[in-house]
Amino acid sequence: MDFSFGAEDGELRARARAWLTGHLVGPYADAVGLGGPGSEHEEVPARRAWERELGRGGWIGQGWDAPDGAYGQRRLSLTGQVVWAEEYAALRAPGRVGHIGENLLAPTLLAYGSREQQGRFLPGIARGEELWCQGYSEPGAGSDLAAVRTRAVRDRADGRYRVTGQKIWTSLAEDADWCFVLARTEPGSRRHRGLSFLLVRMDQPGRVEVRPIRQMSGTSEFNEVYFDGAEADGAVGAEGDGWTVAMGLLALERGVSTLVQQIGFAAELERVLAAYAASAEAGDPVLRERLVRQWAELRTMRWNALRTLGDGGGPGAPSVAKLLWGGWHKRLGELAVAVRGAAATAGPAPWAPGLPYERGLDEGQRLFLFTRADTIYGGSDEIQRNIIAERVLGLPKESR
Repeated sequence: MDFSFGAEDGELRARARAWLTGHLVGPYADAVGLGGPGSEHEEVPARRAWERELGRGGWIGQGWDAPDGAYGQRRLSLTGQVVWAEEYAALRAPGRVGHIGENLLAPTLLAYGSREQQGRFLPGIARGEELWCQGYSEPGAGSDLAAVRTRAVRDRADGRYRVTGQKIWTSLAEDADWCFVLARTEPGSRRHRGLSFLLVRMDQPGRVEVRPIRQMSGTSEFNEVYFDGAEADGAVGAEGDGWTVAMGLLALERGVSTLVQQIGFAAELERVLAAYAASAEAGDPVLRERLVRQWAELRTMRWNALRTLGDGGGPGAPSVAKLLWGGWHKRLGELAVAVRGAAATAGPAPWAPGLPYERGLDEGQRLFLFTRADTIYGGSDEIQRNIIAERVLGLPKESR
């Protein structure tokens, strides 16, 4: 595939860099390099304000399948979106807190939602004013998403749904204004049938409760969310078609954002290489070979991501991408401590009085601890391999 950048992309790169440089000042400058997976607790107020700054600049929703400016966003070509992502990462702009709404919910509403839903929710996302989280996984229904037990009942008086149940591993739930929830709306239904894709406000005291999950890194990226008769604004698509909508969302999940992620990975790899060069382990041939392999695999992931952006990559592309980056990032975390040798095992006493645990860990230690989850969350490696085997290679389904 010919994935090349044209003159207009060069002009966009200059404009994007100038805009970012001119706006990453004041409180936003203090948030440079902060936030994102493993660090979602950092500078949240400044990053929320930064979302609104991006919205005012028209930089949210560039890849939406909607006319340019329809919701206040500027429409960019695929290469233009890559250019923006590269400049954003190169300048280490603050980790996005609005990416779930922009990259997951908005494309889903454009594909499956009503005009009323699009008009109600897309402008707020494009302005950076409304943040979203994802209510999919549950205790006992993580990788096996079809085992969802959260239920919703339509109120005959007002036609609204009342949602009751528990979701888990919900990123950004503490800061989100809304949650899209997969719930069972048909009593007695099983597996993929009888599910609906509902939109639930998070600010419902007594009806929605968020409990942070403390991780071994000391941070709380993920949360448990409890719904007790929470009102849902409505279903996306028809009632009972939730599985189709949910799977459609997952297919839209990994696009240009995959390239943004890889740019961050490259920066992390550079820091691991610098740590290796400065450590007593420098020159170790085994570590050197592992680092070279890590670099080569990252380049391969980039070209694969560009290829799939151009041709879609087929039904197994999202699963292939998840397998590649999940394993790669986990191995990088292992290298981050391996290049330090025995020094990497030294750290603060866990939960020492007066010392937040995560602040006592160095960057390599935090990377190692957080990346242990990369091959599990977002669909475990086992699930991704099953999808590829069954849906792409046509192999017999796993017995249940």
